Amino acid sequence: MTDSPKPWLEHNLAESEYELILGLMGRVPNYLELALFGVMWSEHCGYKNSKAQLRKLPTQGPQVLQGPGENAGVVYLGDGLAAAFKMESHNHPSAIEPYQGAATGVGGIIRDIFAMGARPIASLNSLRFGDPADNRVKRLLGGVVAGIGGYGNCMGIPTVGGDVYFHPSYRGNPLVNAMCLGLMKADKIYRGQAAGVGNSVMLVGARTGRDGIKGASFASEELSDQDRDKRPNVQVGDPFMEKLLMEATLEILEKNLVVGLQDLGAAGLTSSGAEMAGRAGSGLYMDLDLVPLREEGLLDWEIMLSESQERMLLVVEPAKAEAIQAVFDKWDLLAVPIGKVTDDGLFTLRRGDRVLAAVPAAYLTDKVPVYERPFSEPAYHRAAQGADLSPAREYGDWSDLLCRLLASPNLCSRKWVYEQYDHMVGLNTVVRPGGDAALLRLPGSRRGLALSSDCNARYVYLDPRLGAAIAVAEAALNVAVVGAKPLALTNCLNFGNPENPEIYWQFVKATDGLAEAAKALGTPVTGGNVSFYNEYDGKAIFPTPTIGMIGVIEDISFRLTHHFKRPGHLIVLVGQTKEELGASEVHHLLTGRDEGPVPSLDLETAARLNDFLVEAAAKSYLASAHDLAEGGLAVALAECCFTLGLGASLTVESPVSTAALLFGESQSRVLISLAPENLEAVLASLNQSRLSHGLVGRVTEGPDLAVTHGRQRLKVDLRFLLKAWSEALPRAAAL
Repeated sequence: MTDSPKPWLEHNLAESEYELILGLMGRVPNYLELALFGVMWSEHCGYKNSKAQLRKLPTQGPQVLQGPGENAGVVYLGDGLAAAFKMESHNHPSAIEPYQGAATGVGGIIRDIFAMGARPIASLNSLRFGDPADNRVKRLLGGVVAGIGGYGNCMGIPTVGGDVYFHPSYRGNPLVNAMCLGLMKADKIYRGQAAGVGNSVMLVGARTGRDGIKGASFASEELSDQDRDKRPNVQVGDPFMEKLLMEATLEILEKNLVVGLQDLGAAGLTSSGAEMAGRAGSGLYMDLDLVPLREEGLLDWEIMLSESQERMLLVVEPAKAEAIQAVFDKWDLLAVPIGKVTDDGLFTLRRGDRVLAAVPAAYLTDKVPVYERPFSEPAYHRAAQGADLSPAREYGDWSDLLCRLLASPNLCSRKWVYEQYDHMVGLNTVVRPGGDAALLRLPGSRRGLALSSDCNARYVYLDPRLGAAIAVAEAALNVAVVGAKPLALTNCLNFGNPENPEIYWQFVKATDGLAEAAKALGTPVTGGNVSFYNEYDGKAIFPTPTIGMIGVIEDISFRLTHHFKRPGHLIVLVGQTKEELGASEVHHLLTGRDEGPVPSLDLETAARLNDFLVEAAAKSYLASAHDLAEGGLAVALAECCFTLGLGASLTVESPVSTAALLFGESQSRVLISLAPENLEAVLASLNQSRLSHGLVGRVTEGPDLAVTHGRQRLKVDLRFLLKAWSEALPRAAAL
């Protein structure tokens, strides 16, 4: 600590924010008090640059039991059952220390779920890296994947899905977005509130150390080559202790021993204590002499800002404290009273009778300045719309182009990633990773829960509003193609520096698109995370508003998977193919450029397509369903064939170019296969749903994939494609 003439700078506060604090407090805050404001008014905790735009998002619906503002959102599933789910980022820590950064990201989101009273049953992750040929990226990729697997596998929580994409914009600042879902009784939701004057405040779980200090502020900074010395900002996880903490916490909740509880995540004791008091409109004090420490000599501000993992804060009635301690003793964990709930509205820190800091809790949580930043359209935006798309149209050797696409980083098999995760533990996983969405069995029921994550960041970069809407629509379609009705979403909004008008323009437009799509598809936003300042040496990542979607299927025996099942089945292409090659993977592969118009999206059509798929699955009309996304029809066809080694023969009549037919990425399209006897019923349903469609071919014995379009033809041995597709990522990831 120093007597700096500009004390706000050390805490990542603006001078205007410091002046606001002076006005609120009516005095000069001491170092510890200013540290509290620094983390609570950071973007990571206070959402000061995003809150104004987040208000646009739909958060209500008959299915929503808990919306944004708590540890996680909760939706009703029926039959007295509810799901708690949320997605958060751990980008900056993963850039500095990939294994621990990713591992503790998983640990943190798991705690958010069981803090609501839900037992976590599944995790997903959404990852973004630079060029996998880059040795730095190889190290980050390997460390992150190992960290996710290491923590999740030890916890006994299956990692059932996610997505991985590569682009040079993520080279120095990877994205690690972790999602978790848990199940609970709908009438037993717990919230993070410090209610009941005189109730005890207990710290449970691990001891407090120096790891992760100022992690929340660190997450609100840009990265550079000088950031390797920020490893102390990265938390260190212990999944075995978290497993004990989860079981002990769920046990005391089952016994109704807790008034409120909160995960100690970003900003540690500061955010958990202040937020719990702020939500309840109460105050609380903590005695730092009572906080169990892992090492000697921690300063007061270090204790309060530490983000040591595997810790929870409980508010309990004094008469129940002994019973709680007995439970935690059984699980060999600490449970220590460190303070009490008060009626003065103050967040007070003490050492014995000596007051170290006293700040109204509402100042830390409710007085965070909210900024609506100036924004302007970037120069690149309009310039990128007028792309020359002839390289794909004139390529000619369609078989060769398909092979190149399937071996490209964004379209090759992700098996190298998900085979490092345990996705079957718990025995609830019905549809495993590798398809459009994961599907879990709801215990004691024939019903199931589908989960997916998605975002095409190139689309968002080129057209933020449309690209974000497509991310929502694609995530919903991923759920629908397994036969589940999309229910609700969480998100993780990853952007660059919001103080840059062009970055803020991306954010404003993207949240417009997200709100529009969520409303149209009936999938309210139950919570999530905003991650700004994702830049490296002054260069921003592609804007990446990642969507985590869940949906419900009434009977898992009627589930759909993406792959073809039997020779002789008919293949129908649902949806309209347009001359849309802009922003596509094929254009980027051939030119190395991110440009062109983003494919159009009709949200009303997207909603009707989802309804058709859910109904067709429930009536057992279909053998398979697979959405057409990056890489278009040809890539989707290959993926449908790979699982069982079946082939396909298609003849497609379409006015578009052969390149657009095979590799264009027109939205709201699905490839379905069905037994011939179901054709009449399927066509009738498609006509009733007012969906464009065409009978285009049959599933064959293999091994060939053949598509005829006028005088143009693609024909290739699928074994050749499978080899290219399956070997690309392990080869690229090898150091």
